[in-house]
Amino acid sequence: MHTSNTWAAGRRSVVKMQPWTNPVNMIEQIPSRQWSTRTSFAFRFAALFSAGALCAFLLACSNAASFKQQKAQAAAPRPVSVAIATVQRQDVPVYLADLLGSVTAFYTANIKSRVDGQIMKVNFREGQIVHEGDLLIEIDARPYQVQLEQMQAQLFRDQAQLRDARLNLDRYTSLIPSGSIAQQQVDTQKALVDQLDGTVRTDQAQIDNAKLEIVYCHITAPFNGRVGLRQVDPGNIVHAADTNPMLILTQLQPIAVIFPMPEDYLPTVVQHMRNGPLEVDALDRDKKVKLATGKLLTIDNQIDPTTATVKLKAMFDNKDNQLWPNQFVNINLLVETRKNSTVVPTAAILRGPQGTFVYAMNPDKTVQDRAVTVALTQGTTTVISSGVNPGDVVVTDGQDKLQRGSRVEPRSGSPSAGTAPVTPGSGDSGSGSPGSGTPAS
Repeated sequence: MHTSNTWAAGRRSVVKMQPWTNPVNMIEQIPSRQWSTRTSFAFRFAALFSAGALCAFLLACSNAASFKQQKAQAAAPRPVSVAIATVQRQDVPVYLADLLGSVTAFYTANIKSRVDGQIMKVNFREGQIVHEGDLLIEIDARPYQVQLEQMQAQLFRDQAQLRDARLNLDRYTSLIPSGSIAQQQVDTQKALVDQLDGTVRTDQAQIDNAKLEIVYCHITAPFNGRVGLRQVDPGNIVHAADTNPMLILTQLQPIAVIFPMPEDYLPTVVQHMRNGPLEVDALDRDKKVKLATGKLLTIDNQIDPTTATVKLKAMFDNKDNQLWPNQFVNINLLVETRKNSTVVPTAAILRGPQGTFVYAMNPDKTVQDRAVTVALTQGTTTVISSGVNPGDVVVTDGQDKLQRGSRVEPRSGSPSAGTAPVTPGSGDSGSGSPGSGTPAS
């Protein structure tokens, strides 16, 4: 406040002076106190101006440096986003896959009547699991019981006649030495004994037949299996000459699958069968769900010349009843298992003028192309015999944007190597469907 008043008084004194003609004279005329006040203000203003100019200069320099850095970053190549997988060492099962098979019941029986008669009882439910010897159907056995009794009575009569003829033969034979009976009469009596003996044996056979027909009136299950839909009801009359069965019984446990295989694989399968039964997997139509696992039972004794295939039969326990007769399934036949194989995803394999190669990622996130030797390709898995080692990291997606030395950025959740069945025709080196590309030099 004091300074402002002093400045105002100085201005009034200056106004009262004569007009300035010489700046030097003006300075000399200003009082010393007023001059010091003006000088202090000028210094302050100059300091503030200098500080503002310095800040503006520093800000401009900082913006220029930041612009140069952004420009340099924009000019530098950006990392390529890729999917990666780790090279693994594992046992690789080698399959013959995509073999179409048909499920066949191990035993199938069309149950028919072997006698004529009326059905008295049906002792099963449709879809029931029955066991060998279980009574299924009862046919009226009373007519056959009556026939049996008649045959037994006839046998009793013929046996009595046979005993009488034998007694007479013994008497006639004892009279031969005395000469009181002719030899012809003795021979005739002996022939009669033999004739009656044959009649008795015929009667016994008829009795056995009548008993057998009574047994046929009680129809039992010939093996363990599942009953199908019922074709007859109690009260129906059945005949031995009927063409339609009364029921169909099929064995589901175990069950068989018959499937064709190209004849080219026959020597390999036969060779490995010498070491033991081969494992067989049955899959659904979509090849996504494994229905059952069984063993190869046998190979047919001839090749079909029209299709150049040979039929194989596999047996499955089918404990959970996943397989049904006449069902179509996809079969994977396990031929062998390659121990301690080096595997990579098939998507990592590329083809170039020099052959197959992969892009391997270095620790500094740069890639390098490596030539590899493919020993086996099966679906999504490829077995490598040389070129990479377990623990190496290879690129499985995004290779089309890479060249030697490119910087990459792995994606999260990249898949690793897996195992899939081999399809027929993809068991040699370089088989499968690897991608194509050219390694940058």
